[in-house]
Amino acid sequence: MPDPRTPVTAVAVILLALGLPTVAAPAALAAGTGGRASALAVAATAATVTVTGEGSAVGEPDIALVGAGVEAVGKTTQAALEAQNTASAALLEAVRAQGVADRDIRTENVSLSPVYDYTDGASTLKGYQAAQSFSIKVREPAATGALLQAVTDATGDAGRITSVVFDLDDRRPLQARAREAAHDDAHAKAAPVRQSQRPPPRPPRLPERGRHRLLRPVPADLRGRAGRLRRSTAGAGGDQGHGDGHGGVRAGLKVLGLVELV
Repeated sequence: MPDPRTPVTAVAVILLALGLPTVAAPAALAAGTGGRASALAVAATAATVTVTGEGSAVGEPDIALVGAGVEAVGKTTQAALEAQNTASAALLEAVRAQGVADRDIRTENVSLSPVYDYTDGASTLKGYQAAQSFSIKVREPAATGALLQAVTDATGDAGRITSVVFDLDDRRPLQARAREAAHDDAHAKAAPVRQSQRPPPRPPRLPERGRHRLLRPVPADLRGRAGRLRRSTAGAGGDQGHGDGHGGVRAGLKVLGLVELV
């Protein structure tokens, strides 16, 4: 009998790609005089991206689950139950003869119901039907065909085969492989999103107005002009430190060595 492969699929794995910042809309803080903003505030908030990954794993079945049972009919309940018990005993003896242990045989259902004959719209009690069903685990899938034949030979017309399913006795290793594949799939889907959501590099921080002074050397042409202005002012008897406010002497002498940006 063929052994179909058993697929196990991880339904979904949710991956949270943390640390993908998004930049909120910038808001200017109204401050200072002259209607000018003194600072630009940019609010950054933490965000998450939810990605769904799918994975599957396939393995060779190592067991077969057989659904089998018996049905018997009798004129009375007692007769139906006796016939059913006889057929059940024959089924169990045949199953054990195929090397199936008692721990792998489980009773699934026992039933007893009346049987009616419906003729011309009237019902007549004909007898009773007793049934019993079993779940049988075959640990050698290749031996499943021989077991089915043994059950039908032992039970005759009372025997029933309801299902045969090839499966894994322990699904956990296969499920772990499926989850790992789904995790890798989610990571692969999240990579482009994570790359596109990287924040831009921060601009260099400039000193705030009125708090720091940046001093830079004075270009040579400005130093020459300042020197000529100083000599002409000294020859005219002017005051180097104050001036009269009309010739620009105060500003010229203030930047002799350094330009002060405030």
